Order: sequence, then C-alpha cells, then structure tokens
Amino acid sequence: MSRGPRPTFRRLLFLWLAAMMGVACGGPAAEEVVGIPGRPLDGLTEEELGRFLLGKAVFERLVTPEEGLGPLFNETRCSACHIDPAIGGVGGPPVLKATRWENGACDLLESAGGTIIQQQATPALQEALGVTGQEIPDAATHVAHVASTPLFGLGLVEAIPEEEIAVRAAGPEAPSNGIAGRVGRSADGQMGRFGRKADFASIQDFVDSALLTELGLTTPNHPRELSVGGGALPPGVDPAPNPEMEERGIRLLTDYIRFLALPAPERPRTEAVEDTILRGKAVFGEVGCAACHTPSMRTGRSDVAALDRKVVRLYSDLLLHDLGPGLASVCAPGTAPTEHRTAILAGLRHRDELMYDGRAASPEQAILLHGGDAAGVREAFRGLDEESRALLLRFLASL
Repeated sequence: MSRGPRPTFRRLLFLWLAAMMGVACGGPAAEEVVGIPGRPLDGLTEEELGRFLLGKAVFERLVTPEEGLGPLFNETRCSACHIDPAIGGVGGPPVLKATRWENGACDLLESAGGTIIQQQATPALQEALGVTGQEIPDAATHVAHVASTPLFGLGLVEAIPEEEIAVRAAGPEAPSNGIAGRVGRSADGQMGRFGRKADFASIQDFVDSALLTELGLTTPNHPRELSVGGGALPPGVDPAPNPEMEERGIRLLTDYIRFLALPAPERPRTEAVEDTILRGKAVFGEVGCAACHTPSMRTGRSDVAALDRKVVRLYSDLLLHDLGPGLASVCAPGTAPTEHRTAILAGLRHRDELMYDGRAASPEQAILLHGGDAAGVREAFRGLDEESRALLLRFLASL
C-alpha cells in the first residue's frame, strides 16, 4: 500500500523546533484560532452568536438624517468602509485627516472641527450654510488620506495582555535588533493597540469615535455634534435628540467586531507548496521583517471561550515604529507624523492596497517604501537573490 511522499528533512526539523518551542513556553499548548473573513469566531455560544448577528445588522444599517446622520459625515453606514473581501474588511474612499505638529506636540485641531475632515453634509446643513463638507483648517501642518483597516480578529487583539505587548517595546527586555518600537497611548494615557496610530485602547473606544466622526452620530460619551470649522451649528439642522446612538447599539457594534474571526492563512495543497511557504517564512525572519511583524502572540484569560488563551498569528507587534519622512502622515496624541502602528499582516492575501494610504499595490512595493526603523530591513530585502526574494513574497502571499 502506498504511504505517500515522505516528509522532507527540512519539514521534520521545522516540526521538531515548533514542538520544542511549545514545550519551552511551559504549560499546555494554546489553541491557534483562525477563520473565514466576515464570519464569526469558532466556539461562540448561542447567546454570543446572537449578539454578533444583531451587531452585524447595526453595522450594515443605513442611517438617515432624521435618525441622527450628520449634519457632517463621511458615510451613511459602518459597512461602507469595510466591505472587501467581506463585511468587516476594507474598502470605501479613504478618510481625509488633518493635524498640526509643532515643537514635538500634536494638535488635533478640535477647535477647528477636529482631525477627521468630513466630506459630506446633510441637505439641511447645505441649505443653511451652503457647505458640502468640512474644510481643511488653515492651521494644519499635515494632511493625509488614510485607508480603512480590516476589523477581522480585533477581539483577539483586545484579549492580548498588555505585558505581552509591552515586553517587545524599547527597554531592557526588548529585542536586540535595534528597532524595538514603543507603546502607543490613547488620549487618556491607556495602552493603545487599535488604529493606524495605536491611539485607541479598546474596540468600544474605536467604535464610539467612529460613530461621531464618520457618521456624525452622538453617543453618551460624545454627546455634542461636531462643529463646522469650529462654528456653531445653525438651529434646526440636527432634528434627532442626543445621544443619537444609545449604549445598547454601541455594545452590539462592539460585540460584532469583537467576535469577527481572524482570516486563516492559505492551506497548502501539496507538500512542495508547504515547503516553499516555510522557506519563505524563514527568509522573512532572516531579513528582519519579524522584528516588527511579530508572527504570533497569545491572548490571556477571557470569559469568552473563543478568546480565552489562544495563539494569534497577527504578524504585528502592535507597537509604534518610525518609518521615516517618506511615510509621514498625521500625528496623534504623543505620536509623531512618521510613527505608525505595525500593520497586521494576517489576511494580507485578501488585500490589494497596502500602507496607511493604500499607495502600495503589492507587498514588494510596501517593503520598498519602508524607511526609518525599517530602513535596514528594506536594504536587506533589496540585497536578496532572486530565489530568496521570490520565496519571501510567496510566504507573504499565503497570509
């Protein structure tokens, strides 16, 4: 009877090393959790799945001015910016942002209407003021179009203990590669892990802010409407009573995002393909990509079994890194224009616009745009021979 192809020596060595690493960590091996884009995490209870489905309905629901949309806004539903390859992914027009960076301090331009420049206005506001959206404040020093980020797996990101992230930051225990990042902070000083600038500490904070700045919906935490360039709104342009989004709706949206699955990497169909991907992963580590795009982390204890002590292959350290002036964007509280949170590479094969503004159409282009902390890695990539470069790019295409 045929036994099929024999495992290669490299594959056996890889499996042995993986097993030894699991033993070295101590305790039982954590379960790796992956799924399908747009689908819920495996292992949710019936009640949790119900919350996911209700939240998805809120996420996809069209909001009208009578219900609180605007009077300044970017989109009419959450899903408009998160549609590819499934609801919860990326898509939609980029968001226009503006900030002022001066003497090492970030001004979010709140007195002039805020960082996000809303591109649309309700008919009532257009009639009252003759405006079709916000203008970029004259005080702005940095303006950027920022692409949406996928929401897949963010509940797992939220479940990673702070110490798991902080240990990789600059300090005595940081990696000895000279490019350790630093922890991002929210406006109130909490550890940030969400957003391009790691300036949101929780999914709910992220949702709360997006409701106001993208849809113009007031919430219990943000009970006041956005101003038009800092000026007061004319009477009658906002018919809905505040808050326009109740706490229950915010919780459902938060649960929907929290329970979205992290996309699984490609499943190799042959041993030869698997071997190629593993060789590419080795090159990924050798050139230094893994110094920032940390292959995996582990969640802590959670009341949600689907999030409890899981191995999460994010390919991000969730830290801020300076990527150089060529990738300067807007600033954030305590974060310079050139600093960005390391992008999560899980699900990379489902995206065709990369970097914070979508300027790169391929992983190769994205790598070559890296500067600052990652300049050495970029040059190491440039120095690869043709085969090694192809292997690395094939590995990235599998994520």
